[in-house]
Amino acid sequence: MSSRVLRALALAAACAVGVSAWGAPPAAMDKAPALDSPTLRKIRDAGVITLGHRVASAPFSYLDGRRRPIGYTLDLCQRVVDAVRLRLALPDLEVRLMAVSSATRLPLVANGTVDLECGVTTNTAERAKSVAFSVTTFVAASRLLTRRETAIRTVDDLRGKPVASTLATTSIQFLHAVNQARGLDIQILAGLDDIEAFRMVGTGRAVAYAMDDVLLHSLIAAAPDGADYRVADEALTTEPYAIGMKRDDPVFKRLVDQVIVDLYRSGEIHAIYRRWFESPLPESGINLQLPMSATLKRVVQSPTDASDPRLYR
Repeated sequence: MSSRVLRALALAAACAVGVSAWGAPPAAMDKAPALDSPTLRKIRDAGVITLGHRVASAPFSYLDGRRRPIGYTLDLCQRVVDAVRLRLALPDLEVRLMAVSSATRLPLVANGTVDLECGVTTNTAERAKSVAFSVTTFVAASRLLTRRETAIRTVDDLRGKPVASTLATTSIQFLHAVNQARGLDIQILAGLDDIEAFRMVGTGRAVAYAMDDVLLHSLIAAAPDGADYRVADEALTTEPYAIGMKRDDPVFKRLVDQVIVDLYRSGEIHAIYRRWFESPLPESGINLQLPMSATLKRVVQSPTDASDPRLYR
């Protein structure tokens, strides 16, 4: 079956189950009463909204020199906080910031500890069984990072070698699946975070690091010996990022989606994007010089909360 036919079938299936796809914005985002939302009710009663953030996932979610969480996703979440304050008429609503890891982020959302997961998380059909996701906020591709002197360019080049990825990510799930499917005899090493996994390549424990390309380029840019590394051209997976929130709360999801869609329709998203991907980053001064991709431009034009990676190719 051709890739064009496959994509058409995937798009039809997405539309059939009510998932927003290209040209179809999310479900009508009405302003239902706050009491219809368990999340908003909890936030109102506690006077607190809790944001989950990462500590070292620049430019999406990381700590500045004063240990304050900043980044692209946090900027989007702050706009949601502003909307919640307005909806609940709570101008003094407290914002609680909670550090999460790749392993703890989704469980903390699922059990209601975290109201918004403001890190770097891919929306997948499997994850959507336990949490809800906003419309897509970024689209990445998982690739291999290696030292320049190695001959590794593709997954097949990893046969019989140690490879690193980050715990509880879609990239490490891909490695396990392809390792079993192709019988590659890969030794998969799991880092607790992106920095630890990256260091495995630098110290020679692993010959490659599989992770989303935007994060790989960020790590290389920040490393003193960054010129010694390269990112392979082969895309392993497609990764639509989104903000995570508790399942079964359509009113709260509509509020979150409305905030993001308004940023897209007003064009304000472009200024936010330039701040984090085409300008010197706070603290490091590193400029990723990463223009908005054609895929993300399509998302901005026609917002979608689809998890199917085929719809983003």
